[in-house]
Amino acid sequence: MNPLRSLILAAAENDAIRRVVATTPGSRSVVDRFVAGETITDVVRVVRRLADDGLCSTLDYLGEDTHDKAQAERVVQAYLALLDRLHAEGLADHAEVSVKLSAAGQRLDHDLAVRNAHRICAAAEQCGTTVTLDMEDSSVTDDTLAALAELRRTWPWVGAVVQSYLRRTEADVADLATPDSRVRLCKGAYAEPPEVAFPDQHDVDLNYVRCANALLAGGAYAMFATHDPRLVAVLAERIRWYGRKRGSYEYQMLYGVRPDEQRRLAAEGETVRVYVPYGEQWYGYLMRRLAERPANLTFFLRSLVSRS
Repeated sequence: MNPLRSLILAAAENDAIRRVVATTPGSRSVVDRFVAGETITDVVRVVRRLADDGLCSTLDYLGEDTHDKAQAERVVQAYLALLDRLHAEGLADHAEVSVKLSAAGQRLDHDLAVRNAHRICAAAEQCGTTVTLDMEDSSVTDDTLAALAELRRTWPWVGAVVQSYLRRTEADVADLATPDSRVRLCKGAYAEPPEVAFPDQHDVDLNYVRCANALLAGGAYAMFATHDPRLVAVLAERIRWYGRKRGSYEYQMLYGVRPDEQRRLAAEGETVRVYVPYGEQWYGYLMRRLAERPANLTFFLRSLVSRS
């Protein structure tokens, strides 16, 4: 693994560094570029602005590693309130939600997490939108896919997430690449040992393309999560090769990353969905985004200096 990436991921667990980032003059405005705020009102404002630009959203209430049932219940209530607000504001057609099972109690009890996700999916159905189960580190991959299978028995539209940096992902995609199966393909952003994940970025990219081909060939509703212009170009070629029509796949990008490219693709008639995180627990999310592409760290530090 890139030493800088390892350092950034280690910083994600360091409370002292978190306090420095949170209190450095100008840091809040930089964080706001990548996180849509801390409240439902904040994130709804962002969803509406994105919708005005022709962009869809998937909303992530930030919070992981829930340690008790009360905390898991607070996460569920946050999602239920968010879905109600999206429906009330007429934005359910433009936004879905992304849910981390760890926040719903996965590390406490599998059945608890599935029950909580079930409640969120039921509310999403009533509001006229969908849910995608975020994928986290490899220790919970099997458990998350098992939960996905349980949820899809009631809601076949529940989205899966696979990460091309994991060696196992090509096999997982072979199981998920069925007609209309909603699958987000991303590269991955957690620290993993080399026996589990490809250490070389080139291998990660090659696996991404192999998985993209499998999703397109299998008729899945592929959700291509990448900001890499080379991959976007390759994906466009593969989409043409498989004769896929617009609306049978989508591009996904992170809030605050390449917004001009997001609007360009949308203007060309592509479905583009922006991954929009919000909530008080933004620090770990921000560090993983920097770790995905360590060059982002230079941008972040430069922004801090220029705004301080």
